[in-house]
Amino acid sequence: MGRFKRTIYLHMKTLEEARAVWQEAMGGYRTAVEQIATEQALGRVSARPVTARLSVPHYHGAAMDGYAVKASHTFGASDVRPLRLELGRQAVPVDTGDPMPEGTDAVIMIEHAQEVDGTAIEIRQAAFPWQHVRKVGEDIVAGELLLPQQHRLRPADLGAMLAAGVSQVPVFAQPRVWIQPTGTELVPARRAAQAKPGQIVEFNGTVIASLVRENGGVPLLQDVVADDYESLLDAVRRAAVSPADVIVLNAGSSAGSEDYTVSILKELGTLLVHGVAMMPGKPVLLGRVESKPFIGLPGYPVSAIMAFEQFLRPLLHWMQGLAEPSDPTVEAVLGRKMPSKLGLEEFVRVILGRVQGRLVAMPLQRGAGVITSLTRADGLLRIPQEVEGINEGEPIRVRLLRSEDALEKTLIMIGSHDNTVDVLASELKRLDARLHLSSSNVGSLGGLLAVRRGQAHFAGAHLLDPETGDYNRRYVERYLAGTPVRLVRLVRRQQGLLTAPGNPKKIRGIEDLFREDVRFVNRQAGSGTRILLDYELERAGRSPEGIQGYDWEEYTHMAVAVNVLSGTADCGMAIFAAAAALGLDFIPICQECYDLVIPEACWTDPKLEFLLDVIGSERFLERVRALGGYDPSESGTVVGVWDGTAWRETKS
Repeated sequence: MGRFKRTIYLHMKTLEEARAVWQEAMGGYRTAVEQIATEQALGRVSARPVTARLSVPHYHGAAMDGYAVKASHTFGASDVRPLRLELGRQAVPVDTGDPMPEGTDAVIMIEHAQEVDGTAIEIRQAAFPWQHVRKVGEDIVAGELLLPQQHRLRPADLGAMLAAGVSQVPVFAQPRVWIQPTGTELVPARRAAQAKPGQIVEFNGTVIASLVRENGGVPLLQDVVADDYESLLDAVRRAAVSPADVIVLNAGSSAGSEDYTVSILKELGTLLVHGVAMMPGKPVLLGRVESKPFIGLPGYPVSAIMAFEQFLRPLLHWMQGLAEPSDPTVEAVLGRKMPSKLGLEEFVRVILGRVQGRLVAMPLQRGAGVITSLTRADGLLRIPQEVEGINEGEPIRVRLLRSEDALEKTLIMIGSHDNTVDVLASELKRLDARLHLSSSNVGSLGGLLAVRRGQAHFAGAHLLDPETGDYNRRYVERYLAGTPVRLVRLVRRQQGLLTAPGNPKKIRGIEDLFREDVRFVNRQAGSGTRILLDYELERAGRSPEGIQGYDWEEYTHMAVAVNVLSGTADCGMAIFAAAAALGLDFIPICQECYDLVIPEACWTDPKLEFLLDVIGSERFLERVRALGGYDPSESGTVVGVWDGTAWRETKS
């Protein structure tokens, strides 16, 4: 333990510098060459040029069903002077693929000959030499180069090799990657249900292993090692003498008090890079142990994945003699302003969809630990280190995480979160696997502003007008002047206060939020739930001062519910369905309307028409009722038509 010295990023490199150092050190590193059966070689990479052992075809063969003949015997045949050839001597019946009988050099198609008395055929057109004959080596000549070195083998390549007599092929061995999860706080996924506070389910190892497999490697996933210097040292030593080609440690690469990886690497090998100016992924560590590449990946899942893509993915390709894969990109416009830190290369997860003819990119949550931001993301926006953010509406290049075709089948919803939207997304996918609903939870007001800017196919809103008790109309008038929209009722739902099971703090209503022993968790400013809370406070003649947690903001009802369930908050305001989902107590406050705000410009989009059909389906309504706390009796009804200046008569 005395050997360990805490290390900070004294010489953090830019991403470009770190990649250059890594490629110079490891770009020529190759795995061993092995011979494998051609039938098993799909996707592998040829380590040497592959030459044909046999010609293809290796005999002169008939290319048609018919009669093999010597072409010179047919000369002179015509419609006015039919020619007869004796069967078995001058004309030999053959099927496609049959070897040509000795002395023949052409095939007359069966439909161009007429048998006469079973002893001869009559033809009315002469054949030319090698007509309808596959000659020896027509496709491949023995000794010919079939495939070059460093070629990824495809199905047709396997067929060509087998046809040419190549039953074994030399390929680069698949890189074997030792994956060592580290962390005293980690528990195996099989024990997730027994995890205690402070313990984290270990899943990074499986993610990294899957990425290794996806890039042609063989993962060697190890059991978790605790944050103990000697234990980690022993694990790296075992990796160094193992058959593994690459050593990966996950977590422990940053500058914390228990981050020992850099010290271990200095003791056992060579440190190349510690710290890269990228976000997420800054704490990545690169080096060598016993000539083997060594990578320390950060512990946060998104950081680990981003660092994998920048350093381990190219390495796995280099080791197999392949160029680093290029990623498909598209041009889009940014949906909202994205600030960024100068000096850091930033990777921002976005959702993508074509709205009113433009491909729009909406940023998702940026935290390095938020792995769902990658499961939901359609693309990655790379912000260079010299750029201090990107303005809304600016054209950008986005790396695709889904196919470009899929973007044309994507609906973008921005606004307030509701559990029925998740049901809607599930039903859309069930009925048409090509359709995809991407949502960004920024609150009801944020949704209206996105509609105004033409950045969403629709918004979700439940904005209460305190003066009239009506929902959404007043806010549409205020924020969507000049933007025609239709309001479609999705559901009526119960809003209220969530407490722990049994309501241990005996909370009964809004007044109890001011008690000193009650910690509250709020929704973000601009959300319909926040507006409702402020309305209820005003009705009670109270101001927010005195509520512990009024400024503690979450972006979804389920996030509020989880905080209450975990005990970090005693109470929060959310919908009944969130309470029911996590077994929390619920104190009703009101029933509210949750509407979809659909721009008139998108109303005739076939994707929207399909979505409205789904909302009106009995299966969707049954699933919504099963959630609890919802009244779907008006689901799919057009409750308002705004022409940009005034409300018109409602027409469904």
